Amino acid sequence: MEILNASDAACKSEHQFISEHREKLPGVIETVLASMEDETCFAHIGDEPIHFSTSVKVMVDKFREVLFPGYFSKKKLDAANLAYCMGQNISELHDILSEQIVHVMRHDCLRYGQACTDCERRGQEMALAVIEKVPGVRQALAEDVRGAYDGDPAAKSHDEVIFSYPGLFAITVYRIAHILHQLQIPQLPRIMSEHAHSLTGIDIHPGARIGRRFVIDHGTGIVIGETSIIGNNVRIYQNVTIGALSLPPGSGKSLKGKKRHPTIEDDVIVYSGATILGGQTTIGRGSVIGGNVWITESIPADTKVFIETPRLIYRYKERENEYSI
Repeated sequence: MEILNASDAACKSEHQFISEHREKLPGVIETVLASMEDETCFAHIGDEPIHFSTSVKVMVDKFREVLFPGYFSKKKLDAANLAYCMGQNISELHDILSEQIVHVMRHDCLRYGQACTDCERRGQEMALAVIEKVPGVRQALAEDVRGAYDGDPAAKSHDEVIFSYPGLFAITVYRIAHILHQLQIPQLPRIMSEHAHSLTGIDIHPGARIGRRFVIDHGTGIVIGETSIIGNNVRIYQNVTIGALSLPPGSGKSLKGKKRHPTIEDDVIVYSGATILGGQTTIGRGSVIGGNVWITESIPADTKVFIETPRLIYRYKERENEYSI
């Protein structure tokens, strides 16, 4: 006669409980599969898959190695190995980028029944075209780094800005994604921007047009919409929205490609919590937008916009009685 101790009995009971529930899975699976016949829901079956965060992260990391040589490299760079290491990095970047471009182009071609556009050849050509712009992107990012350093007393060095500032990371990804967007490469620019968004809380649409010496201070909660135009030497703080006015239901398609987001001219500062909305809204050159303001109309150049200082209530406790001033 088998005698089970309390521990064995508990394990046997638990195993039986799990088995009974797993036996119900086939019926649940059939229910889920049946729901896929509902054409009002979305499914991505039989189509070319798209590489998402993991491979995009690898690609972004490789871009940073090329854009900031020596900062994010796995090896020490010096005069002896610079040409070899950078050549290897650029070659690897080209392979990763071309693969991603081919993948998203082939996906759209097959999924939406588009005419064949020779995805492999075009992917190679576009990857090369992007990498050819690396010197210009490096120059733009150098100005962004100097702008962040010059305007932030807390920054101890340019290296600190490059290594640790989330705003610079988001701007770096934006400047690459914007080139891909201009080349009309589908999916990939937005996936890249959402990768940066998930890490920094900074949401910059790759279609936005942003000038030199762009500085994002702190950064969390920033939104910059697709048709935004931002000039040179602009600084914005956390929780700023440069967005669109609320759209009527069903108007999304009719407004595609139209100017829906504001224009921020050169030398503007936008403080934390400000919301600036509308495609016809322009913030004039040299203006300062204070914290927590709500703007839906254009502001002339050299204008300061602030909310009137609210009345603060101080409540003190003295012995048993409270009083306010």
